[in-house]
Amino acid sequence: MDNLVLVVAAIGVLGVGAQWIAWRFNLPAIVVMAVAGILAGPVLGILRPPPGVGEGLPPMQALLGEFYQPIIAIAVAVILFEGGLSLNFAELRGLTKGVRRLVFPGAAIAWGLGSLAAHYIAGLSWPTAILFAGVMVVTGPTVIIPLLRQARLKPRPATLLKWEGIINDPIGALLAVLVYEVIVFSAGGDDSHGASPGQIFASLLIASVLACALGFMLGRFAATVFQRGWAPEYLKPPILLVLVLVCFEIANLLQEEAGLLAVTAMGVTMANSRIASINELRLFKENIAVLLVAGVFVILTANLTVDMLTGFDLRAFAFLGAMLFVVRPLTVFLSTIGAGLPWQERLLVGWIAPRGIVAVAVSSFFGASLAAAGYEDGARLIPLAFAMVFATVLLHGFTIGPLARALGLVSSERPGVLISGASPWSAGLAAKLKEMDVPVVVADASWRRLRPVRLAEVETYYGEILSEVTEHHLDLNRFGYLLALSGNEAHNALVCTDLAPEMGRAAIYQVNARGKDEEDRRALSFTLQGRTFLHSGATLDELLRRHYAGWIYQRTRLTEEYPPEKYFEDLGDEYEIVLIQRKGALLFASQERPVKPEIGDLVLAYLPKPAETAPKRAGADEKAESVRAERPQEAARPAAASLAPDPAAGGG
Repeated sequence: MDNLVLVVAAIGVLGVGAQWIAWRFNLPAIVVMAVAGILAGPVLGILRPPPGVGEGLPPMQALLGEFYQPIIAIAVAVILFEGGLSLNFAELRGLTKGVRRLVFPGAAIAWGLGSLAAHYIAGLSWPTAILFAGVMVVTGPTVIIPLLRQARLKPRPATLLKWEGIINDPIGALLAVLVYEVIVFSAGGDDSHGASPGQIFASLLIASVLACALGFMLGRFAATVFQRGWAPEYLKPPILLVLVLVCFEIANLLQEEAGLLAVTAMGVTMANSRIASINELRLFKENIAVLLVAGVFVILTANLTVDMLTGFDLRAFAFLGAMLFVVRPLTVFLSTIGAGLPWQERLLVGWIAPRGIVAVAVSSFFGASLAAAGYEDGARLIPLAFAMVFATVLLHGFTIGPLARALGLVSSERPGVLISGASPWSAGLAAKLKEMDVPVVVADASWRRLRPVRLAEVETYYGEILSEVTEHHLDLNRFGYLLALSGNEAHNALVCTDLAPEMGRAAIYQVNARGKDEEDRRALSFTLQGRTFLHSGATLDELLRRHYAGWIYQRTRLTEEYPPEKYFEDLGDEYEIVLIQRKGALLFASQERPVKPEIGDLVLAYLPKPAETAPKRAGADEKAESVRAERPQEAARPAAASLAPDPAAGGG
């Protein structure tokens, strides 16, 4: 393949296609991308230069020519900037003692033990071993978080693993940058000959200070421009990307590879500058990073050769074993002494440490740079990094669930319901869900609106659910369903849009904020909203009217003696379907997907208060219970009605 445009297109198709396959079949994206690159490179030979081109060079370097190094460098710079952009110092103050121990001194212990293993077991030279161990401190938040969702751990071990990955992500890369700077100064060109260790250290310190100062100044400049409205919203992401590239290149002109340190400092500066549009900027950065990572990962794996793949000796396998079974467990054990963690949690955290894209990208970049600087073993970092990623992602991915269950660290709670928006009506619904042993939390930014929920003794979250701080204080992994029930249509849509990627569109519902008489042009786009809650699509105003009119919640168990057909007959003319509980799963009613009860279901309805003289149903497996919506804390009363979907809406 000798057409450069065709090469770039093929890399894009392989990278993005691999990520789509990973999403479609719920596979680790990093593994699928690596397999795609290996197949296209050393196995099938698709991404290979024509015969006689670039002899003696790595295959992808020969194929891409002078574009190879800039592509890798820019991708690593963007990845490091994104890592710095996630490091908010205000979040560190609220961390638990266990998380702080895993970061300080955990990162230092892992770095030291990893350096010993890389030198004495893998056989790397001391400079290369110390640099590689710094990169291996990173535990990959992009890999950890999907594993946590899969395993459904209890809150504390999940918090330990999540925050360790988030914080150590930039720390590990920063350690590698600092070590590389020391190596460059120690082995550098003619100017460094005869320099004493003190002079080398002073030069390194000056270069590092200048790089950090440049990153800080450009970060503050960008923050000031965005805070004062000197740039329109649509120009903020491209301005930020350009500034990252400018920061990277200017710092590199001051000192080779100092740009990596500068962009990390720029990201940290912006993360702590209270920029109102920081979420949008992070989203844009994540999109850019996804494209760059997809391309770079395919390039790096395709750059492997058959000799590299088959030349993995016993020392390399022994190194992997030492990192998995000695370095990581010992790091966690030593760093968490006195942290008050039970041995089960320390054992689980000591085993789970998957490496991700950052580890591979940074290792590959520095490995190639070390090899070019005369450190022959620098080329070994690339296959070692890939081996660590494959080993940890596969082993930890398949074992986190069984190990957590064996240690009793799996949450026994069923997937709960998160209700956004407190009102007397949603308080009654929350109380009924709690009565049905469904975990439920009502979130609202108004303490006054939360009053009926507190009176119902339902768990509340006082704060803005769209705030970044929310995910640190409210474990979203507990919830399998979202009900956006506030009176603000735009806020409901924002909540649905924000949480849809994590919880899935199929599990997100919002109350209809407009009546059917409203013109469509006044409504928000359906792409921004969740499913319309309830079959009728009743507005919150209508639900509150029913609440004050005395409507009640009722639940009924359907059996062969009391089938759905009989249940429909008893419902009366007015009723509202709320949900069906079927084998532990909750099926909420919606306009888009009506629910149809079956025998064995526990169904919940919202209907007018029945007459006191209404006859009781015959054959009900479970006596219908009701509770006044305005007093959800009262005990349930017997009632004659139950829940079923609207026959006119059709089954679903």
